[in-house]
Amino acid sequence: MILRLLLALNFFPSIQVTENKILVKQSPMLVVDNNEVNLSCKYTHNLFSKEFRASLYKGADSAVEVCVVNGNYSHQLQFHSNTGFNCDGKLGNETVTFYLWNLYVNQTDIYFCKIEVMYPPPYIDNEKSNGTIIHVKEKRLCPALLSPDSKPFWPLAVIGGVLAFYSLLVTVVLYTFWMKSKRSRILQSDYMNMTPRRLGPPRKHYQPYAPARDFAAYRS
Repeated sequence: MILRLLLALNFFPSIQVTENKILVKQSPMLVVDNNEVNLSCKYTHNLFSKEFRASLYKGADSAVEVCVVNGNYSHQLQFHSNTGFNCDGKLGNETVTFYLWNLYVNQTDIYFCKIEVMYPPPYIDNEKSNGTIIHVKEKRLCPALLSPDSKPFWPLAVIGGVLAFYSLLVTVVLYTFWMKSKRSRILQSDYMNMTPRRLGPPRKHYQPYAPARDFAAYRS
């Protein structure tokens, strides 16, 4: 597409200054990296105190009017677009600058400036200039480069979170089991201490019987 635009750019002849024509000069090509561009159009005519119209067209046949401003220097000039482009601009001494933003890749094309003197008569405009190719580059997000010894953050974070949750779950289960076991031992101890004792006659303690020995018999 860029090659066809370059061929179209070379096809248009150089503009010569004539009596009833305005010479317009544009940059041959502008490369857009951030979806916005300033296109300056220099013209050889004094527009002061005159009713004029400055416009920017898209395409080799200038079929799409991108941005336009009309009026005179005695009023506040407003740039606007009737075709959905985001545009603004500024008028200087023999220069009109169109500012475009939010451009898309499919809006890469050749753009032409047009200057017209509407009043007073006679009507004067410019011959078609060589135009400016605006090449809108596609934005590509480059992923962050990781060093060889660096490790991905999110997998480690997920694994760490799972391990922490598992450790917490095991701790809660063990603590619950320990509390139940402790409570069961306390209840069993209280049950044994509260069992009433049976009252009855005291038991007699019997001493073992041992026959008396006759120590006199041993003496004889």
